[in-house]
Amino acid sequence: MQTRVVIITGPGFQDEEYVYPYYRLLEAGMALEVATKDKAIVHGKYGVPARATMATADLNVNNFDLVVLPGGFEAPDRVRLDARVLEFVRGMNEASKVVAAICHGPWIMVSARILKGRKVTGYMSIAEDLRNAGADYIDAPLVEDGNFITAPHYVNNPTFMAAVVRRFQPKI
Repeated sequence: MQTRVVIITGPGFQDEEYVYPYYRLLEAGMALEVATKDKAIVHGKYGVPARATMATADLNVNNFDLVVLPGGFEAPDRVRLDARVLEFVRGMNEASKVVAAICHGPWIMVSARILKGRKVTGYMSIAEDLRNAGADYIDAPLVEDGNFITAPHYVNNPTFMAAVVRRFQPKI
């Protein structure tokens, strides 16, 4: 069965943290959707477009095995204001489905209130936010804790995405 994944983003995402996962997930043969508020085309910090295939209002936990939350400080800060995204991310966690976040992406997990007692990493400037949300912040290039996969920076994309793909394709 094909793994079903959604990348959720918004305006001002970190281009490398959207593009690399996008193509890596396609390369791995996963069924990929991109969700933005109102199904709008949004652009990264350096102008890369993310063409949405669905609106965040249409997110349904039953339709996905994995959610990827790219960083860039602006996009996650905007995305976490969308109650439908927070409900979806909370639901993914409650269903023990994979929640993968990089850089500032874990801010969305903070707002979804799913970090208490969990090990995570993220960009150094949000370390205190993660700790204040009850997480055990670990300064490492990759942290896996149950259904969570987190990384702090786009330079960690290869390790981050290898862990994400390996979760669904153990031979890789």
